[in-house]
Order: sequence, then C-alpha cells, then structure tokens
Amino acid sequence: MAGGHFGPAGVAKERAGQYQGRVTFSVIIACVVAAVGGSLFGYDIGISGGVTSMDGFLLKFFPGVYEKKQHAHENNYCKYNNQGLSAFTSSLYLAGLVASLVASPVTRIYGRRASIICGGVSFLVGATLNASAINLAMLLLGRIMLGVGIGFGNQAVPVYLSEMAPTHLRGALNMLFQLATTAGIFTANMVNYGTQKLEPWGWRLSLGLAAVPAVLMTVGGIVLSETPNSLIERGMQDEGRKVLEKIRGTKNVDAEFEDMVDASELANSIKHPFRNILTKRNRPQLVMAILLPAFQILTGINSILFYAPVLFQSMGFGGNASLYASAVTGGVLCSSTFITIATVDRVGRRFLLISGGIQMITCQVIVSVILRLKFGDDQHLSKGFSVLVVVMICLFVLAFGWSWGGLGWTIPSEIFPLETRSAGQGITVAVNLLFTFAIAQSFLSLLCAFKFGIFLFFACWVLVMTVFVYFFLPETKGVPIEEMIFMWRKHWFWKRIVPGNPNVEDGSTELGERAQRTTE
Repeated sequence: MAGGHFGPAGVAKERAGQYQGRVTFSVIIACVVAAVGGSLFGYDIGISGGVTSMDGFLLKFFPGVYEKKQHAHENNYCKYNNQGLSAFTSSLYLAGLVASLVASPVTRIYGRRASIICGGVSFLVGATLNASAINLAMLLLGRIMLGVGIGFGNQAVPVYLSEMAPTHLRGALNMLFQLATTAGIFTANMVNYGTQKLEPWGWRLSLGLAAVPAVLMTVGGIVLSETPNSLIERGMQDEGRKVLEKIRGTKNVDAEFEDMVDASELANSIKHPFRNILTKRNRPQLVMAILLPAFQILTGINSILFYAPVLFQSMGFGGNASLYASAVTGGVLCSSTFITIATVDRVGRRFLLISGGIQMITCQVIVSVILRLKFGDDQHLSKGFSVLVVVMICLFVLAFGWSWGGLGWTIPSEIFPLETRSAGQGITVAVNLLFTFAIAQSFLSLLCAFKFGIFLFFACWVLVMTVFVYFFLPETKGVPIEEMIFMWRKHWFWKRIVPGNPNVEDGSTELGERAQRTTE
C-alpha cells in the first residue's frame, strides 16, 4: 500500500473527512441504468407465481396439478403441492447460485460491466427459450439460463452501485437495485393480470416479456463507465482517476483516490480471494455475507411473491381476484422502496431493519391467527376476513420493502474491502439463491404440512434476525466503502476478532503479513 502501510483489510488511514465531490448527472445515470439489472430478478420473482396458476400453462406442462385444481372439495392448503411445479420456480435459483460463484472472478478480473453484460445476454436467451418452450425440458433449460443471468447480474450490480455512489448517498443510490427489483415484480404482476385472459397462450407472453429488461441490461452494460475502483484494481490508475473526477464533479479527489489505490495494492496482493475471506480479519464480513441474505429469504417474502396467486387462490380467492391481490402486493412493495431511498442515509440501516422486523412479525402473527380461526381445509374466508388478510400481507410487504428488501443487498455490497469484495458479493448472492431455491422448492409442501402455521414459522425467523441486527450489526451509514475496517474495530463484539493495530494481526508483524499475502 502507499507509504508502506499494510492494513489487515482495506486502507490504513481514515481519510473520510477529506472526501470531496457532489452528486453528478453522470453518476445518477450510471446508477439508474445499472440498477435495471434488478428488474430481471424482480420480473422473474413476480412472473412465476402468476404463470403457475394459469390453466393453459398447467395443462401444457403439469396436467396432474390442473386436475387437482379442479376438485371442488379438497384440502385448501395442498391443492398445488407438486414437486415438479416447484422445480419450475426453483430451478432458476439453483442455476443462479452456481453462476454467482463463477461471476465473482469475472467481476474482479474483467470488471463489473463484463458481468452485467454476461447477465443480460444469458437472461435474454432464457426468456426466448421459455416463451417458445414445447416441452418441460426446454422450459427448465430456459429457467436455468435465466438463473445464470441472475447470478451474474446480482453479483455485479450491487457492487457497481456501491462503488459509483458518493459515501453520503451510497445507501439511497444502492437502493435503486431494490427499486428496480420491486418495479420488476409489480410489472410482472400486472402482465400476469392481463395475460391470464389470453388463454391458452398468455403464459408465453408473460415469460417472453422478460427479454425487455434483459436487452436494457445488456445495452446498459455496454455503454456504462466502469467503476474507478475496478479500473484502479486492474492497473488503469489514470483512467480510474478520470472516471472518479467525472462522477464526483471535481478534480479534488486526492483523498478518495488514495484510498482506492491503497485498497487496490492490497487487493492485487491477494491471489485467492475466496481463501482470504476465510481469515480471521475478514470474519465479521463473512458472517454478514452469509446471514443477511439468508435472513432476507427467511422473512418469508419470496413465498408470498412466488406463490401470491396460488396462495390467495388457496385462501378462496377466485382466479382474477387472486391475481389482482398479488398485483396489489407488488405495487405496495415497489412503493415501499421510496421510503428506504428517502431515509436510509438519514436514520441509518439498523433502525430500518429493526422497525421493519417488528412490523413483519406483527402482521404474520395476525394472518396466522385469522387462518387458524376462520379458515379450514375445505372452507373459504368471508369477504371481510379476506380483505383483512390482504391488508396484513400488504403491511408485511411494506415493512419488508423498507427494511430487508433492499438492505439485505446493500449492506453486504458495501462492507467488504476491495481485495475480497467480488468474492464477498459472490457468497452473498450464492447464499441468497440457495435459500431462495430451498424455500421455492419446499414452500408448497410446507404450506400443506404447516397450514396456518407457515406464517408463524417465518415470524420466528424474523424475530431471530431482528435480535441479531440489534446486537451484532454495526451502523454503516456515512462510512466510506474503503474504510469499513475501522467500523468493525469499534464494535463492542467484533473488535475482539478484528485487530485494532493496522500493522499487526494475530501477533504477526507487518513483514509477516506481507509475506503471508504474497503466498495467498
């Protein structure tokens, strides 16, 4: 690092007070275009549930489920329980898990834009295969290609946004990814609401329209500027400084540029980022990269978003009513993101996560009680209680949107030092998609087994994660991305693990550390 200092993770000096610059038109445009990648993720989440409730789709690929759906007297909670149908939804996320790990070295070696382009092209291929599928194998292959696109996009876009954004607005600009995701979900719900009237081929239009955000993401990846962090890490310091001056709107970027140079020198000394991320000095970030995305899915939100039409039909809503109710929840989720954008850099990440957790627990318990008392295996909810259930689910979705929805992506993307940032984001995406796959594959069976208790199951997890945030997650608001190491050193728990001396770790001398990094 510059000046001969070798910090344990990231830079050796705190220069945050010297950072200068403003929010420029260039950085806003770059972040908006890059965030379109989130719409791919959102569109797929929203489109799956509506498609799997369409009669034309079920007759074509899952006739057994269609027959069960027609039975007049059956267990309300179990009518859609079919592992093949679950595999249609979940196969994408298993493919995305593998792709996210492949995307990590691509993002580091070839830049953030390269992964964004790869994601867009893969998603375009997947959308084409799905829209033209004539058998289940072709359908699943298309889903796998969509998964590859999501793996690359989710790995690169949050990192791109965190690196381009100025420190004081990093949370808000990073939330553009969540805004695009929720807009994609809402768009998918509205598309499903329209295409379900176009039986028996409406499902093809729903799946094929995923090509629109895929094209936008691909073109965006081609025209965007690379992040200054990535350029400097890859040895293009002059070009990196030019980009930094452009996006900050000033030539006085010495302090921020020096932090990036310091971080890049350390990053280039690390030959195996995934091995390095397991070292003690990176323990807090690794814990967050695993638990935060896992907790995000264990809120139960994806179960509602994947299977909203199925879930509402199981509760006795008609086909049109169920799609309308799911469109409402998608709209609520999209609008809730604006709350986070407006508040995340003012009140901080912790407050939003904790307050959102409390509201989610309350809503899930109320829904569970209503279903327990007023909804049996072969009953329908009355109109009044149906409306109350939808209201409670909307309030749950609203709380998720302003808390775990975006921050589950934002926080992991901003806490890693440059040398492990791509690897850390790869782990975050992999864990998120692993749990997404597990919930998507098992939810219909869990609904059949737990019945109303499915909401209590997720409420217990929300309680656990809210307590975890209160005790173990430090506030990252206003902390420069290259100076996060100092935040961990000040935390009541993590300071016992992360060394306080920037030149010594675990009793090692600076010379020993330098030798260790050379071998790594």
